[in-house]
Amino acid sequence: MSMRTTNKFPLAEGTVQTQLRPQKNGFNLKRTWPIYMMILPGFLFFIIFKYVPMAGIVIAFQNYDPFQGFWGSSWVGLDHFERLFTTRNFWPLLANTMILSGLDIIFFFPMPIILAILLNEVRLKWFKVISQTIFYAPHFLSWVVIVAITVVLFATRDGGINMLLKDLGFNTIEPLTTPGGFRITWILQNIWQGTGWGAIIFLAAIAGVDPNLYEAASIDGAGRLRQIWHITLPAIRGVIIVLFILRLGSFMDIGFEHVLLLQNPLNMGTSDIFDTYIYRTGILMGNFSYTTAVGIFKGVVGLILVVGANKVVKKLGEEGIF
Repeated sequence: MSMRTTNKFPLAEGTVQTQLRPQKNGFNLKRTWPIYMMILPGFLFFIIFKYVPMAGIVIAFQNYDPFQGFWGSSWVGLDHFERLFTTRNFWPLLANTMILSGLDIIFFFPMPIILAILLNEVRLKWFKVISQTIFYAPHFLSWVVIVAITVVLFATRDGGINMLLKDLGFNTIEPLTTPGGFRITWILQNIWQGTGWGAIIFLAAIAGVDPNLYEAASIDGAGRLRQIWHITLPAIRGVIIVLFILRLGSFMDIGFEHVLLLQNPLNMGTSDIFDTYIYRTGILMGNFSYTTAVGIFKGVVGLILVVGANKVVKKLGEEGIF
């Protein structure tokens, strides 16, 4: 007995039956080439200036001689790393770097978040625009200008602020000639120069919050502080976590130029960090292999902190960065 399959739902008279074919979602260069062209400059930047130079870290395992090149220099293995960990400068350098980086995370990192929340609470549009411009402006000043202004204002003999303090009967302030004064000056300048610019990304995150949430909370009787705590901060928590993890990646890299400009023989005990040590030992004295090993040590510490922080964040139920 033969079985014949029939169409359960016959087509109406005059209807043409067509077979639906699935659309292909494969690579289509003609349609997506503008996007790839937009990505290309950034891709080339990272390849040329980030990945290609990594081949140069091989000199950390050599006694590199610029005249003999990479292949002609003698190999020494881990001797430069052993020298780094046994030198008497290692622990003071590590302590100074960690203290400054810790101050940066504790005092500077929260400031853009606070500023973004405060600016978001401003209701007068013209005042908000003027305030943002004032806070953004310091970012466009170089550290050379900022440190020069500080030196001029706090000069012992003819500094504007010290002369005013003398006229008022107070003692003069010398923030750049004392170990504690250097750290306070460094972190205050960081806050002044970078808070406004750092608040941009948090303002963008806050702008994506649904206004209906604030309206509903207001109807329920929540004040502005409760709305900030229960709506604004949870909404930007993911951005805060990602930026914090990325900040840990540069824990040992806190800004060579700024510290070098503030550094002098009187505050060397607290201002000498790995970056300034690399400059003196590597650039001025020509110990390229040794200072490359120091740079690798800094990078490894940053990598460990990023990976560790990312794992902790994921265990706490957050997204992380990878």
